[in-house]
Amino acid sequence: MTKAEVAYELVRERVLRGDLDPGAVIPQAALARELGVSTTPLREALRRLMTEGLVELDAHRDARVTRLTVEEARDLVEIRRSLDPLAAGLAAERRTREDLARIREAAVELRPLRTDPGPADLLTHRRFHVAIYSASHNQMLVKHLDSLWDTADRYRRLALADGRTDEDLDRTHAEHLELVDAIAAGDSDRAAAVMLAHVDASLGARAVARLTAAAAEPTPPSPRGIRGARQ
Repeated sequence: MTKAEVAYELVRERVLRGDLDPGAVIPQAALARELGVSTTPLREALRRLMTEGLVELDAHRDARVTRLTVEEARDLVEIRRSLDPLAAGLAAERRTREDLARIREAAVELRPLRTDPGPADLLTHRRFHVAIYSASHNQMLVKHLDSLWDTADRYRRLALADGRTDEDLDRTHAEHLELVDAIAAGDSDRAAAVMLAHVDASLGARAVARLTAAAAEPTPPSPRGIRGARQ
């Protein structure tokens, strides 16, 4: 790997893991020293991350982590409400014996996502869903869904900051099992319906609700504004 590729992987991991907060300015000189590279390969890595929507660069060469917005969170859920059920339904129709084995193996490895999950925890969920996507045998669909996953993980982390109840964890676990059963049975309508319910109750949907509520909160007046009102 080149130094730019190494920098890309390391910075990308920090952004997705939440080590670099959404909206935070990226201290390029300090980060380059920490990563053991010069600023040139770091800038190349940041430009690549910008194309993925994870980093923003301005004309003054400043860089910051892309903010989480209610619009992007909503867009992700809307797309997944269409594409995930389609993938699950096609998987039920087209899955092979090998596909089903991969789905079941991934389901066994699933662990409930709790506050501040590690990369390995998020990866188990990605493997399960990717196994279902792959079983659709629609490569264009797989490509689009896979490209959404990293961005969606940032919103999952946001939703997990509020914690999850035992009821939430039990429902999610039951939906995963029901998805496996529906796909194994070749029941495309049931698989699509379960997946739609899964998306509607997902961490991504909870992130939309949280960001919407935050945007609706009134902004406290500044001290200057308060003094002006008294005058």
